[in-house]
Amino acid sequence: MSDPNLARYLRAAERWFGGRSDKLSEAERRVVSKAARQLAIAEDPNRKFDSEATLGDRLADRVAGFGGSWAFIVGFLVFLACWAAFNMIVSRAEAPDPYPFVFLNLILSMLAAIQAPIIMMSQNRQAYKDRRMASHDYEVNLKAEIEIMALHDKVTGIQQQLELLTTLLAKIESERTKP
Repeated sequence: MSDPNLARYLRAAERWFGGRSDKLSEAERRVVSKAARQLAIAEDPNRKFDSEATLGDRLADRVAGFGGSWAFIVGFLVFLACWAAFNMIVSRAEAPDPYPFVFLNLILSMLAAIQAPIIMMSQNRQAYKDRRMASHDYEVNLKAEIEIMALHDKVTGIQQQLELLTTLLAKIESERTKP
């Protein structure tokens, strides 16, 4: 370990976390290392996550986004009403899908069979994104906690030095005032 600052932070981490530094998790080691080098850990995980998305991921997100919107619900209700009205107005012999709308039922079943897995893909991707965000939040919080503990250690060190200086000054003062 060539970086003395990192070695100091790892020793302090042993005290802060109550264990040996080689037992730290990967995330904890990464955070301690960045804290020792005074590097920022905050980043936008969404940017990286979105850049890793495949065409299928982006398509699933868009389909799920549209399929769960009021525009889709209203548009689909209008489509269903128009379908039913058209097939009821036209004579039963000429209607492409007379009541009870068997063809419409087939279309709705196929739509549900396709839409459900696509929405689940998008939800799985969102759950993965949420886990990554939580992990990143943990690292940012851990770094903030480490920095606060390091500042606390520095303040404690300064207080101890002030107490020593005060004691030394008192001794020097008492030596001066002796006859």
